[in-house]
Amino acid sequence: MLRVTDPADLVVVPAAAQQLGELFAAAGHELYLVGGPVRDALMGRPVSDLDFTTDARPERVLQLLDPAGSVGSAGSVGSGGSGARGPVQAIWTTGIEFGTVGVRYAGQPCEITTFRADRYDRVSRNPIVAYGDNLTDDLRRRDFTMNAMAVSVADRSFHDPYGGLADLARGVLRTPATPQESFADDPLRMLRAARFVATLGVSLAPEVAAAMTELAPELARITSERVQAELNKLMLGRYPRRGLEVLVDTGLADAVLPEVAALRMTTDEHGQHKDVYAHTLQVLDQAIDLEDGPDLILRWAALLHDIGKPDTRRFVDGKVTFHHHEVVGARLTKARLKALKFPKDVTDDIERLVFLHLRFYGYGRGEWTDSAVRRYVTDAGGLLERLHKLVRSDCTTRNKRKAAALSATYDELENRIAALRAQEELDAIRPDLDGTEIMQVLGIRPGPAVGKAYAHLLELRMERGPLDHEAAVAALLQWWGEQQ
Repeated sequence: MLRVTDPADLVVVPAAAQQLGELFAAAGHELYLVGGPVRDALMGRPVSDLDFTTDARPERVLQLLDPAGSVGSAGSVGSGGSGARGPVQAIWTTGIEFGTVGVRYAGQPCEITTFRADRYDRVSRNPIVAYGDNLTDDLRRRDFTMNAMAVSVADRSFHDPYGGLADLARGVLRTPATPQESFADDPLRMLRAARFVATLGVSLAPEVAAAMTELAPELARITSERVQAELNKLMLGRYPRRGLEVLVDTGLADAVLPEVAALRMTTDEHGQHKDVYAHTLQVLDQAIDLEDGPDLILRWAALLHDIGKPDTRRFVDGKVTFHHHEVVGARLTKARLKALKFPKDVTDDIERLVFLHLRFYGYGRGEWTDSAVRRYVTDAGGLLERLHKLVRSDCTTRNKRKAAALSATYDELENRIAALRAQEELDAIRPDLDGTEIMQVLGIRPGPAVGKAYAHLLELRMERGPLDHEAAVAALLQWWGEQQ
């Protein structure tokens, strides 16, 4: 993964960090660049925000950054404010109870945290904050060895007491303390482990995987919002399949994504896959191959598209069926994403894709009418391009002839959509008469009858395509006469 002679040479210390180091050193304090920024620099990854650790207590950090004392314990000073001093453009103290002071220093976002020696009650994941007095102990309380490396801003010395550099070079995720101790203190670290597998391409040390399996039930202590945030980062990673396999193999998925874990050993209707779980991971891989860039909604839809199969599995005449699994899957998707506190619009989009992903298979060899094509486009709405990718990804058959036939059939459907789109406003289908025109033609006032007439004309529009004004009026009057 990387070759180094002097690791510190690979960690570029920005000018803002050097100035902060000089400020702290002049006051007799240590300051170290630590954690993610050091790891990412060693991996050749871009570094944005900077994290520091120091022996200075939070109140002392504030004094150094804001000598005038204009910032309260929960306040902030913006650029140009009365408390701004030189390169300090903003200070925020929302994390000060955990020993962290945030600062925008010479345009660079930074977080400065006092050495910690926290204890945990192991009921929640909130630490009982205790300040430490040395770097080595502070690094031991961090999640993984590759995040427990530090570079002194003052003298550029490299500190790696727990072998993080060697683990980074081998691509192995280990913990500074024992994994049982680390994960019992903060169970969220187990999800972070799966996330790092997905984002960094590393693997778990055997003892880490074993501890995660043992302590998976401890995830019940973690709030849904934090679980969601970690899962989203995992899903947007470069290798989400690997992260998901960690979740399932260790039992973490049973706590946070039980519907995905349940896909194992659920034979699909074609008998072509060992289980629906393996098929699902392949669909995810293929959907990613079709992306223009990481697409969270498409990836979640690919992962969840078949979660209705376990509940709909039936054995009929020696064959396995999963009738209406897309309907059940959409319901389960909505329930799971709601439990994970996803935003409603994101939940709705993913649920819709799961519900629609199977509709194409009714297309046969082109038997759909233009009306059916219009409905497909209208029901997908703004998700149509994602639906195209999901449906194409859902073909995982090893039969090359069958795969080619399905691809060609979907090509034909997309061509028909393009042709209809060229003829009519396919992406915004509306009745040929609006509500005002309906009331004028029928001589009625606003009320339920207008809505029924509108729905009838919309259905007619779907079935017959655009009508000219005269034909639309005639159709409306005919329908109205039948209602009397």
